[in-house]
Amino acid sequence: MELINNNPYRIAGILSNATARELQKQKAKIKAYVKVGKEIKSDYDFQILESINRTEDSIDKAFSTIEQNQDKVNFALFWFLNENPFDSTAIEYLKNGDAEKAVEIWEKITNNKEVNVKNFSSFNNLGTYKILSSNTFDIKLGIEAKIKLIESEYFENFVHSVADETFTINPQKQSEKLIDGLLRQFKNQYSSSETLQLFSGCNGTTQKYLSKKFTEEPLHKIENQIESCKKSRKANKANAYEFGLKLYSNTKDDLTLLKSLLGTSDLTYKTVADQLANEILQCGIDYFNESLQIDSNENYLESSQKLTKLADSIAVGKLTKDRAKDSLATLADMKDQEVNQAIDLLKSIKDAYKNNERQILLQVKEQQASMGYGQSINWSKVTELIRNSIDWDKAIELLQNTIPRDNIRKIKNVQNASKVNEYKELVDFILDKLSYSRKSSIEYLQYWKTTNKTSSSTTRETTSSRTLASTHYSNDEGIPSWLKWVGGIILFIILIKACN
Repeated sequence: MELINNNPYRIAGILSNATARELQKQKAKIKAYVKVGKEIKSDYDFQILESINRTEDSIDKAFSTIEQNQDKVNFALFWFLNENPFDSTAIEYLKNGDAEKAVEIWEKITNNKEVNVKNFSSFNNLGTYKILSSNTFDIKLGIEAKIKLIESEYFENFVHSVADETFTINPQKQSEKLIDGLLRQFKNQYSSSETLQLFSGCNGTTQKYLSKKFTEEPLHKIENQIESCKKSRKANKANAYEFGLKLYSNTKDDLTLLKSLLGTSDLTYKTVADQLANEILQCGIDYFNESLQIDSNENYLESSQKLTKLADSIAVGKLTKDRAKDSLATLADMKDQEVNQAIDLLKSIKDAYKNNERQILLQVKEQQASMGYGQSINWSKVTELIRNSIDWDKAIELLQNTIPRDNIRKIKNVQNASKVNEYKELVDFILDKLSYSRKSSIEYLQYWKTTNKTSSSTTRETTSSRTLASTHYSNDEGIPSWLKWVGGIILFIILIKACN
């Protein structure tokens, strides 16, 4: 770690609680070495540290840096001091390369113990050693030791050990300085979530400060991404799908970080999450509407659904969640528009047929009631009349136009089982009423039964199936026109048998 390996105390070759006299003596010694070109070594170039190349400039800067009390404290928290016999013994072990023994000593007087006048320096020394580790668990323990020292009532003892007795310090501000220094060190080494984990053992005050530090940047980045996407979308709606995907991808990590820091109930998180969700949702809407007009991509429906689902996964507020769900429902209907349209038309034909059947049977029943002895109904003729009550040529033409062969491919891929079953039942009903010659022309509708492969496609014509079907097949406001002459036909249905 840079803060420790190139600490000004380390460059100067002294411990952080060296007296002013010791500091001046070391300064003079090093400068003398520099003048004669002699290699500068220090008793505190422990084996656990990286090698260092001391220059005249780096030495002058180091001594200059630790002249002020605040700077002394700042850098002392990332170095070692000798304040008690335990420190003295442990530091000797470090000098001799026995780091394990040194750690054992410091842990013995700090583990599961509170900071006190006899061990405050050991908390700092152990923390410095642990932070040097490449093991994240050790780093975590080292940070906890440092924060625990700063927040204790004996931090003042530490401050006065490395700075003037008259110097006072704000522990909260010092804790923030320590955290800022560590965050700079960890920035290119650990991800945000990993860094937060290193501080997970610290108290609420530290967590609150970290939350503030970590939310400022991601919030700003997300807001900028939203604005950039909005401008791009408005300028080019045909590419809104790509813009929406890019927005989601570019903000995913930052939003996850905010969620872990703030939680979904936090107002700041709710606001930015809903803003992001609304923009992604709008990308899906604009892309769908634009593609629908030019019909340039048959997969635009699926693409719009994908963006809408992403928006729904992000949204927190009720209004945004409801908007996403409404959009999903609308797109779901649009996705099945071919089968919906087919069902509407088939059902209108069936309804017209059933209505005609009821009317004919009603007329037959009335006629039957007035029949005399020996008269009977020719039910075969009745059945034939019912079958022919629909203008099947017109119906078949309408079916071919509204449900072209190309639509069958889409209907076959519909995932809604109930809609598929309804479609099949209606097709079976209609085809059952047709003659062989008529049935063959629309047999492709019964795709699950036919084995004929078709390669031709018919251009789909937009038709209002319900209105058109009802116009051709029935008149809901009164008796169909054919009933005006049904009375005459009934005479051919009834067979009159002479009674003698």
